Amino acid sequence: MLRALSRPLVRGVERYLPGSLVFAVILTFIVGILALALTDAGPVEVVRSWGDGLTGLLAFMTQMALILLLGYVLANTRPVRRLLNRLAALPQTPVQAYAFVTFTAAVASLITWGLGLVVAALLSVEVARSARTRGLRLHYPLLVACGYSGFVVWHMGYSGSGPLAAATPGSFVDKLVGRTIPVSETIFSTWNMLAALAAVVLVTAAMAMLRPGPRDRLVELPEGARLASEESSSDGTLDLGDGTVTPAERIDASRVVTTLAGVALAAYLVIYFAQEGFALTLDIVNWTFLALILLLVRSPKELGGLVADAGRNVGDILLQFPLYAGILGMMVATGLIEVFSNFFVHISSPATLGLWAFLSGGLVNMFVPSGGGQFAVQAPIFFDAAKQLGVDPAVVTMGIAYGDQWTNMIQPFWAIPLLAIARLRIRDVLGFTTVTLIVSGVVFAVTMVLVGAG
Repeated sequence: MLRALSRPLVRGVERYLPGSLVFAVILTFIVGILALALTDAGPVEVVRSWGDGLTGLLAFMTQMALILLLGYVLANTRPVRRLLNRLAALPQTPVQAYAFVTFTAAVASLITWGLGLVVAALLSVEVARSARTRGLRLHYPLLVACGYSGFVVWHMGYSGSGPLAAATPGSFVDKLVGRTIPVSETIFSTWNMLAALAAVVLVTAAMAMLRPGPRDRLVELPEGARLASEESSSDGTLDLGDGTVTPAERIDASRVVTTLAGVALAAYLVIYFAQEGFALTLDIVNWTFLALILLLVRSPKELGGLVADAGRNVGDILLQFPLYAGILGMMVATGLIEVFSNFFVHISSPATLGLWAFLSGGLVNMFVPSGGGQFAVQAPIFFDAAKQLGVDPAVVTMGIAYGDQWTNMIQPFWAIPLLAIARLRIRDVLGFTTVTLIVSGVVFAVTMVLVGAG
């Protein structure tokens, strides 16, 4: 049944969905038109808010570019490549392969979303490569979609930006609600953990059942595809062609330089975790990747070659993230975000407020695909409604979080880094991830209804 459902979705997406850059441009104009139609903002204000907003995610864009570049480099160090090869050889059947990639990516996403994206991309490629060498035929776009589907639970896990903001003393949530909302009431609540478990199990099963049938078209990983050029001359060895080795060349080929830097960064991380606990941030994930890279590479020369190979994957982030920042700027400055959210607040009751928080979160995420940014502009409205209706603010906190992660499955923003590594287009995977949207949406909606009922 799921294969039958996915076929028209896949065909429709492949035929009509433009590339992710075109999608971002079209979305920009849609938001601009909606702002003109639904708010008091005029054309000058809309254009100004869009232009001012273009720089709004520069720090975040740099973090994302780094996590993509460093994750790519880390995966291509020799020890990690050997580990990935071993893990990729574990699945023995197509069903096991699709389920393994989905489940592993979901677990990584629950630990931290940045790790989930990188693991999803790298494991998808390596499982496809390993299967090809063993004569196991896998549909490569579905395998990558499995990896991205694991991302659908990230906001229920340890790095959920909304719940973490609500638990932070002195945050805007603390001021609005009059107290912090501890993660024991949100991320680590029994109902959220059960919902996360149900979502992971059902999405994993659904993706496995989407495996192509005997008559379906199968697109395998292209022959010769690789994560980094195995023919790169930047392997960390000295070039002794003319028998002359300069001191500079010896330093470039020495492991001492990278090891010293890696040890220093590792020492910082040990001190950080000792003082802060297991408080993962995107920066800490990046510095962990960098420390591992510095300790694993054989020389600065090898590291330079790996970075050069990885650099071509960062372009989409640098080009498209400012467009989404501009969309966010328009939504906030013109008040369009409040128009969307207020509609749902007005039709809510105490039993349904969590459900509407989830649905509105999913809608707003299509226009503002930054979990933290979306929470910052939606939460005040729903906290006020929760206070008026006598609803636990933890419920609307997780409702917004569920909506944010839910429609990521049909929003190209977060797929950009994953697809850059996998070398696919958004249209190649979106038909499959729409099934993930449906399956996970049922879990999230039912959870909100049950929690709202009491």
